Amino acid sequence: MNNFSFFNNTKIIFGEGQINQLTQEIPADATVMIIYGGGSIKKNGIFDQVVNALEGKKWVEFGGIEPNPHYDTCLKAVEKIKQEDVDFLLAVGGGSVIDATKFIAAAAKHQGDPWAIIQSFGGAVQGALPIGCVLTLAATGSEMNPTAVVTRADTQDKLFFNSDYVRPHFSILDPQTTYSLPARQVGNGVVDSFVHVLEQYVTYPVNAKVQDRFAEGLLATILEEGPRALIEPENYDVRANLMWAATMALNGLIASGVPADWATHLIGQEITGLYGLDHAQTLAIVMPAVWTYKVEQKREKLAQYGRRVLGIIEADDLVAAEKAIVRSREFFEAMGVRTRLADYGLSADIIPNIIAKLQEHQFIQLGEHGDITPDDVSKILKLAL
Repeated sequence: MNNFSFFNNTKIIFGEGQINQLTQEIPADATVMIIYGGGSIKKNGIFDQVVNALEGKKWVEFGGIEPNPHYDTCLKAVEKIKQEDVDFLLAVGGGSVIDATKFIAAAAKHQGDPWAIIQSFGGAVQGALPIGCVLTLAATGSEMNPTAVVTRADTQDKLFFNSDYVRPHFSILDPQTTYSLPARQVGNGVVDSFVHVLEQYVTYPVNAKVQDRFAEGLLATILEEGPRALIEPENYDVRANLMWAATMALNGLIASGVPADWATHLIGQEITGLYGLDHAQTLAIVMPAVWTYKVEQKREKLAQYGRRVLGIIEADDLVAAEKAIVRSREFFEAMGVRTRLADYGLSADIIPNIIAKLQEHQFIQLGEHGDITPDDVSKILKLAL
């Protein structure tokens, strides 16, 4: 096991009806900005629950955060924060809303060009407004980590930043808030959380038994509950297990002391930035191709994953690894997320554009060994056609 330092100070408030705890978590004299997406929370009653829980507090609202939150939209929120003298941000939504809120919180305190926050991958952040979250979609894990991803539409850049300043102070997770999600969002969320675990698990062995077993438990849970969520959308236990698994997948715990890959995410970000695919769609496309290309290098952990999680009984590591890739692709498809570029009307013509963006962003040594070059990415994407 590698050396590590683990820290996470986000308070999780989990369970049915817990939105009413908001009033205890936000300072009494705060001016709160409620940040949300397209407005579904006003149709399903979640907005009303939040407002009722904020009774007696001053609040304003800012809606319209996109599924891949836009930089320009976030800057409009910053302007309103200054106009209304807001001093606490409450994200009500899924990962995109929370990511946007993190950037808004940092940009509201930033002196100079806010894009420097992204360009520095968070290094330019010197402070942020406090953040709380009401999670409505189990997917990204953003509710319990210091990471956010923002898209700049005019330059087709989708990039991330990290800063402990934007860790949520608390996150409320009520599984009932996910009941009304469309099947597409449920499937995307399941794939997103599943791939988060795999990025930190399917690398190479470092004898980190605790982290491996945690990861395998999360994967088994998501495999079991994901399909059930599509056919039993109001099954509380299913939704609860998926919500907690998604949070645990990316809160730093299973990342401690182990190598991580993240090539799939970095390649996928460029596909979304350029062509607008859902984040989870890009993950389902790229990860099987990365694994196929790197099967010899990854075969020990792929085989372990296949045997411990997928029930594959092949004795030969390479055969078990190859079957694990096939079974993973089948799971993504079963969740309604297609796994080929061609499924989205994309061809080999896009590959040079993706390579150019990776080079522009200096993502030229990807993977757990830092040995996936732009030329390798080109070959990986050809496998994803």
